[in-house]
Amino acid sequence: VTITTRLLVSHLSGIRHYEKDITKVKEEKEKANRALKLTKSHQDKEQKEKEGKGIEKTDCVKQKKEHDGETKSRNSKPGRKDKEFEQEEYYLKEKFESVIESLKIFKNDPLFFKPGDQFLYSTYGFTLLSAVVERASGQKFTDYMLKMFRDLDMLSTVLDDNEAMIYNRARCYVYNKKGRLVNAPYVDNSYKWAGGGFLSSVGDLLKFGNALLYSYQAGQFKNRNGKLLPGYLKPGTVAMMWTPVPKTEVSWDRDGKYAMAWAVVEKNQQYGCCRQQRHYASHTGGAVGASSVLLILPEELDPEALGTWPVAPPRGVIVTIICNMQSVSLNSTALKIAREFDKEKRAQ
Repeated sequence: VTITTRLLVSHLSGIRHYEKDITKVKEEKEKANRALKLTKSHQDKEQKEKEGKGIEKTDCVKQKKEHDGETKSRNSKPGRKDKEFEQEEYYLKEKFESVIESLKIFKNDPLFFKPGDQFLYSTYGFTLLSAVVERASGQKFTDYMLKMFRDLDMLSTVLDDNEAMIYNRARCYVYNKKGRLVNAPYVDNSYKWAGGGFLSSVGDLLKFGNALLYSYQAGQFKNRNGKLLPGYLKPGTVAMMWTPVPKTEVSWDRDGKYAMAWAVVEKNQQYGCCRQQRHYASHTGGAVGASSVLLILPEELDPEALGTWPVAPPRGVIVTIICNMQSVSLNSTALKIAREFDKEKRAQ
């Protein structure tokens, strides 16, 4: 088989995640698909009722609503039990000197499917991606990334190195089996720098979001006699990164698809004065004792205003949340915050 960097970055490579048993992975996928079909069926019935077709609400529908409410309530509880964190490899304590060395964890394991056929979120896919960066750049992956963070003025973003003295490093927490708050266990993240091995701050993640949004929008603005600096990336590069890839899915927003290292919801509105999807890009983060999200909601630009100064990129809302608690769902919260700021901005 052939595994490309594009397949790696969109989680279509077939490389496993933390779960080694393909049967369990398939079972979880089937459960998720069944739940999605039930939800869609329920939504279709509600739509028909709104259209006046008089479909009677059955006990099954009522129970489904109650079940949805219970599930939503359970899933929104901070520090909820997440089966993924039961995987032993989350808690590795071995220190790897390079990303090439860390490939030994999974390099002899079989692929779960032919590359390009199915979507499976894989942290190890990004470990392999970091090895590609290391070989292509001729530098250690960590050195390469730290130089990039410096270019982006992200001076508080560093390796999550246990030995280093890191100013203002937060302590992380988990709930134990008795539901009590305890310190998160010791882990060494050197086996997955690219998939969850950096520490950052809200300020730095906002800088990162602004740099991407600026790059994305820079090509839409007139250069104004050279006053507008180029973006860190080309506009086409960011547009490509934020273009949904077929066969992908997103666990934290069923309206979304996976793109290149980002989850993306495309602009969509089927009926006037009805539900409207705004284009946004986001990604959540989950680690032992910590949760995070970075969400970028680009402004819908008015072509007539693009040539008038002082309008300049970046234009939109960026929300980031970092929480030193394990298994906290943050994407919907970030989206609500972004929409409120967006609504306020448009009302001005």
